[in-house]
Formats: sequence, C-alpha cells, structure tokens
Amino acid sequence: MGRTSVKLEGFKEFEAKLKDNVKLEDVKTVVQFHGSEMQTTAQMICPRVTGNLTDHITLEIRDNGLTAEVAPHTNYAGYVEWGTRYMDAQPYIRPAFEQESRRFHDDLKRLMK
Repeated sequence: MGRTSVKLEGFKEFEAKLKDNVKLEDVKTVVQFHGSEMQTTAQMICPRVTGNLTDHITLEIRDNGLTAEVAPHTNYAGYVEWGTRYMDAQPYIRPAFEQESRRFHDDLKRLMK
C-alpha cells in the first residue's frame, strides 16, 4: 500500500510571513491541536469490528513540533481505507484529513493576520 502525501506550495512565502507576524510556539500549538483533532476524527469514523484498527491510529509530533503525523499501524489499514476487489473502501484517514486540513489552514491564516 502506498502512502498519501501532501505537498505545500508557496512555503517560502509562508515561512517569511510567519517570521514577520507569528511566534513559532503558536504555530506548534496549532499543529499539535489539529493533529490531535485529526486523530480523534479518524478514530471516530473508522469502521469498528474489533476496535484494533481504531486503537492503532496514532499521532506523532515531529520536526520540533512542526509536523503532526496521524497514521494507522496495522497490516490491514490500507485495505480498509482503499478497499479490495472483495471489499468496498471504508475511508477514515482521508475524510479526517480533508476535514481537519481546512480548519488547520484557517487557523494558520488567523495567526498570520
């Protein structure tokens, strides 16, 4: 199973704006908050048969607090998310990401004002 990734464009301009207007600790707080919210949302909408998949959706904060990674850690997580020829997809990571990324973006924009 492949990994889904997000590419940020315009990061240099964003970084310059942050340096002018925002404390780095505020950005780290936003990253931590929205990472936690995404983890909670993914756990809530994840199909629950045994609870094992839900229990193994983790949040890892890296890059000195500037990266939040929410990921499932079971050998079958991708099959649930994307489906197989025998089973329909039951997305839980993508919808959680899509929902939380809008809120995250809005909060970063508020910080930059």
